[in-house]
Amino acid sequence: MGKRPNILLLMTDQHRPDFTGFGGNPVVQTPNLDALATQSMRFERAYVANPICMPNRSTIFTGRMPSLHGTRYNGIPLDPRARTFPRSLREAGYHTAHIGKCHLQNMGSSPEQLARALPDLPPNDSRIEDLPKGWDLYEDVNRHMAEQVKMPDDYYGFAQVDLSVGHSDSCTGHYFHWARERGFDLATLRGAANAIEISHPSHHVWRTSVPEEIYPTTYITERTQAFLRHHAAHRDDAPFFAVCSYPDPHHPFTPPGEYYDMYDPADVPLPSSFDDPHESSTPQYKRMQRKRGQPLRAHVNPFSPTEAEYREMAAKAYGMVSMVDGAIGRIFQTLDETGLADDTVVIFTSDHGDMFGDHGMMLKGAMHYEGCIRVPLLVKTPGRNAGVCNSLVGSIDLAATILSLAGVEAHHGMQSHDLTPLLDDRDATLRETVLIEEDQVHDMVHTGRSLRMRTLLTKTARLTIYDGLDHGELFDRADDPDEMQNLFGRPEAAALQAELMGCLAREMMSLADISPRPTAFA
Repeated sequence: MGKRPNILLLMTDQHRPDFTGFGGNPVVQTPNLDALATQSMRFERAYVANPICMPNRSTIFTGRMPSLHGTRYNGIPLDPRARTFPRSLREAGYHTAHIGKCHLQNMGSSPEQLARALPDLPPNDSRIEDLPKGWDLYEDVNRHMAEQVKMPDDYYGFAQVDLSVGHSDSCTGHYFHWARERGFDLATLRGAANAIEISHPSHHVWRTSVPEEIYPTTYITERTQAFLRHHAAHRDDAPFFAVCSYPDPHHPFTPPGEYYDMYDPADVPLPSSFDDPHESSTPQYKRMQRKRGQPLRAHVNPFSPTEAEYREMAAKAYGMVSMVDGAIGRIFQTLDETGLADDTVVIFTSDHGDMFGDHGMMLKGAMHYEGCIRVPLLVKTPGRNAGVCNSLVGSIDLAATILSLAGVEAHHGMQSHDLTPLLDDRDATLRETVLIEEDQVHDMVHTGRSLRMRTLLTKTARLTIYDGLDHGELFDRADDPDEMQNLFGRPEAAALQAELMGCLAREMMSLADISPRPTAFA
């Protein structure tokens, strides 16, 4: 085996592919990501396994579906004993580090809200936990504000962990104490309560009091650069795997300093599907549309914005993206200056997307349109040609791909596909379908039960079904790429619906668990 490459995984949070220049956006400026795209295999049809933070991040690092690794929705920490690909890399001799937003554990606690959502939840569970007390509190925002949290020697396979916990300008984590060492008390600067001004019309936007030099993006960038310089100065035969994970451009939209006014809302294009009438949509869209522009009780709930709200939020999100792009440019410069660039695989992706005005909706939750389920994916590998691949791939496939690039064997029970054949032949096909799961504690489609929905994607169609709901979604994306005509239940689409229902059943069966391995014939 030849020299093993270093691997740098760059991640953003809730970031659509078309909120980049290389993704076709005519306004947002992302010169560094655009340059990376010209040197990478760009996967145009990369989809999540789940369009929510914790489930999909856990899928990325385990190579297993949420229904198998157990983090079905935000609120269930990933089992710390789970076999992750960083753990396999570390066992194979890689130096492993995670810098920035991790979100494999809960960032906060809301037992009252959970009790309201699940009032009849039994006290005992079918699985008996034997983990030590506090195992699931390493990413708790309040704990990080109260103390400098010492991380375990092995955090899901990562030997070094520098956390930024939370979103936008409200992050804590190790970042909170880094800012304090520089003379800034984030407790008096962070969040809407301390903002210079809160934007109107959008309550999701404010001019933060946190300066650029101590905004989370700056911290994550500096810590990543320090890791790279340390590795270069103490270089041995061991390569590194590092995650540099930014919490932006996740809402609320709070770009600091010059980035707040970098884009004029009037210049933001309106999505072509913004005025979707939702005549044949499932009920959650119709309910949100009827409340367009009304204030929300919770900032995490999806909603239907007015045109002015949308443009304001998008302009600020563009500012957040441009700040991250500049930060990534500084990381690339550090790779060059340390001589690491030629030996380092660079991957860029996000954990999930955001509706961001598509079909007149914002944010995520019980919405499996392209805006939420498709993510950017760039893979730059030294010695391989760049290109554009239109084959179906999943964020679940990162695990097997990174292990393959490192020359490390995939573990039993992994459901990930190795994408390295596509790095050499962009016209090859590894997947005919992609399965997307979403479970939520809340009853988001008013069925009288917690949300459970499943989506099957093919090259030309999407089928989405809901537990407890007779209605669903069916789109022939070959003829209707914007998904404006829901064909579910229509007689003229009966054959297509039956075919995809059969494909969905087979795909769910193929993704049933094969772990643990049998130990004998009983």
